[in-house]
Amino acid sequence: MTKDFLNFDKSKNYIEESSHHLAGGVNSNFRVGMKPNALGFISAEGAHLIDMDGNKLIDYYLGMGPMILGYNPHSIKQAITKGLEKGIFFGAQSEYELMAAKLINTLVPSSEIVRFCTSGSEAVQLALRLARASTKRNIIIKFEGHYHGWFDNVLWSNKPTLQHAGRRENPNLVAWTEGQDSHSGDNIVVLPWNDIEILENRLSKGDVAGVLMEPAMCNAGGIAPKNDYLQKTKNACKKNGSLLIFDETITGFRFSPGGAQEYYSTLPDVTILAKAIANGFPVAAITGSKTLMSLITSGRVVHGGTYNSQFLSMIATVKTLEHYSRKNFHSELNKKTIFLKEGLEKVFSDENLSYVISNFPGFIFCGFGSSNNPVDYRDLLNLNSEMYVSFCLEMIKRGVRILERGAWFLSIEHSIESLEKTIEAAKESLTYMKKNN
Repeated sequence: MTKDFLNFDKSKNYIEESSHHLAGGVNSNFRVGMKPNALGFISAEGAHLIDMDGNKLIDYYLGMGPMILGYNPHSIKQAITKGLEKGIFFGAQSEYELMAAKLINTLVPSSEIVRFCTSGSEAVQLALRLARASTKRNIIIKFEGHYHGWFDNVLWSNKPTLQHAGRRENPNLVAWTEGQDSHSGDNIVVLPWNDIEILENRLSKGDVAGVLMEPAMCNAGGIAPKNDYLQKTKNACKKNGSLLIFDETITGFRFSPGGAQEYYSTLPDVTILAKAIANGFPVAAITGSKTLMSLITSGRVVHGGTYNSQFLSMIATVKTLEHYSRKNFHSELNKKTIFLKEGLEKVFSDENLSYVISNFPGFIFCGFGSSNNPVDYRDLLNLNSEMYVSFCLEMIKRGVRILERGAWFLSIEHSIESLEKTIEAAKESLTYMKKNN
């Protein structure tokens, strides 16, 4: 890695100028607050981004997860270019949405029927509506630290402090934002994840429409379900007449061709898919059985959207999903993940850090300040987030861009050379931090 720190002044000036025309200078609150400042980019290729200062960054944001094939993959670019000759938007059906649905039904074990949306947040809302219609109940269980989009009725207890979270076995509902409808949580119950006894007790009341979860906790950490937790959850849902909803926005197509449900051998009633479904195009979906999805087919459950199954996005979906059918795709991705994880682990150990590190195929989570592996959201609060943010700053100064919440997304385009440079940057960053307190 270069000994000279990178400069980000042009990005800083751009954000300052754009803030006079765009709220905060950006178009998502999750793009602000990082150090040294939010960045502007001019191009991307493979596992690299080129920012406005001309810096070539090894990137582990991957657009917050979607770019599993890397930036600007030739197969998708070529297909989209050909598609543009036929049109941009039909507002109706095309052959590609059928092709995409068939691929999903082949790859995702629980999927029989698909309905496309444009974002994960929207897909979550459809899944909840479907659960309520199917069960004739209103209560939805979600879990502390799990994220399911920015709409009011699910933006509860995503990142509460211990001061506000309440008792672990009976957490408070904690809103994330001002302006959130205070009644939108009236039918939401928040529980600690990975505790089957607490979940079974709540389900036994017989009033729960659906249990909504990330099957592996990736948004706020990198926490695997305990042994048999998912299957026991499935059994408890079935026993008490509730639907199990897996939000595979992050885990879908990343953990395996069939997502976390294939990886952990537990099939939900409803699956939410997004991000890696189309490698950067605005596509999401829900899937379920023919019987359950007939509620949408019949019109009893209403769902619409002008840009659902947009023509070019469906081409991207087909071309993306075809990659996951390739025999060695996920084994290659996992080898790269393990290579990076083991390299980082050695660096952290050599620096005598207290740390946690976990990995799934194409995903790593790191945290400093504790060596106790977290099993739920509250365990994550023991980590030293301030130290990790400082680490992220030192990394980007050395050309490596990582998320300040501890998540690392890997693509098939991350080369061994780029992983080795990342490990070296981590070593240099921690040495510098230690030297400068």
